[in-house]
Amino acid sequence: MWQAEVRVDLDAIRENVARLRSGTTAEMMAVVKADGYGHGMVPSARAALEAGADWLGVCTLDEALTLRRAGITAPVLAWLLAPGLPLHEGVTAGVDLGAASLPQLDEMIEASRRAERPARLHLKIDTGLSRGGATVADWPALLDAAAKAQADGLVEVVGVWSHFVYADLPGHPTTDRQLAVFHEGLDMVERAGLRPRYRHLANSAATLTRPDTHFDLVRPGIAVYGLSPVAGERYGLRPAMTARARVMLTKRVSAGTGISYGHTYHVERDATVAVVPLGYADGVPRHASNSGPVQLGGVRRSIAGRVCMDQFVVDCGDDPVAAGDVVTLFGDGADGAPTADDWAEVVGTINYEIVTRFGSTRVPRTYHGERSS
Repeated sequence: MWQAEVRVDLDAIRENVARLRSGTTAEMMAVVKADGYGHGMVPSARAALEAGADWLGVCTLDEALTLRRAGITAPVLAWLLAPGLPLHEGVTAGVDLGAASLPQLDEMIEASRRAERPARLHLKIDTGLSRGGATVADWPALLDAAAKAQADGLVEVVGVWSHFVYADLPGHPTTDRQLAVFHEGLDMVERAGLRPRYRHLANSAATLTRPDTHFDLVRPGIAVYGLSPVAGERYGLRPAMTARARVMLTKRVSAGTGISYGHTYHVERDATVAVVPLGYADGVPRHASNSGPVQLGGVRRSIAGRVCMDQFVVDCGDDPVAAGDVVTLFGDGADGAPTADDWAEVVGTINYEIVTRFGSTRVPRTYHGERSS
């Protein structure tokens, strides 16, 4: 008997990847960073590859090496690399690395020497996000240094890439401006004498809405897990995660009784309240106090009072509920239960954050649709 669980439907991930794959002629990188957006990195990666993904994308070197230790041999790109990491381990493991500055390039050259093999690099240009990537002003120097290192046999420039600011708002003019800067950056790449196999720019939103940005490789992330990056659109995707728990206990309380810390909620009349053993330590946002939607007994309800570290309370009125009943926080919505999008709207965030929060080691993930290797 389980107390709380995060159920992940790997068939949904496969369906979503196949759906995304059918909409492009480019190769596909399934992004599985952040423990597969809370879905479990290794199972999600395997499901994505089974459905036709060609690449896997992660942020950290450790994430990439975890995939390798799990026996996954597909191409992997890791791009969030602070100074001083053992990059030679990634080079030895055949992990592609993202480079955005001369100091990063120098570290990757040193890593290639230690590994005694060329480091495979994807050079990143900042086209407007002002986050990672070399500025347009710094781009030529990075290209020249990379071209020299490649001529010396120390690196192989495999890709050139960037990241969108507003692709989740189709039609936003920033997207076209970034695309123009990316084209300018590619012209500089050619003038530097580099011929990378992969040019990649499209995230989930651009994969779904901007085929002119697909180039050689697309990088869907949230869409792999069935959540749309564009508000109000579904694109035929099926959410893969369901978060649920069993009622721990129920009790009758009198009208006017205050509920949970600070008594920010009072029952209006005599009522049955249900205590649910999930809290902000498990991924339930504390901002969902007095508002988080759940389904219990086939009825959509809201959290009553403050979300605690380990539990929250639901006011069930006079409805018949009992310990052991299942409370669904969110799922695919097919049965009327809330979705991650519903939660995001209530707490003022995005669906990415909702599912990624549910990576607590205290709440087990169960997988459906697993295939024997």
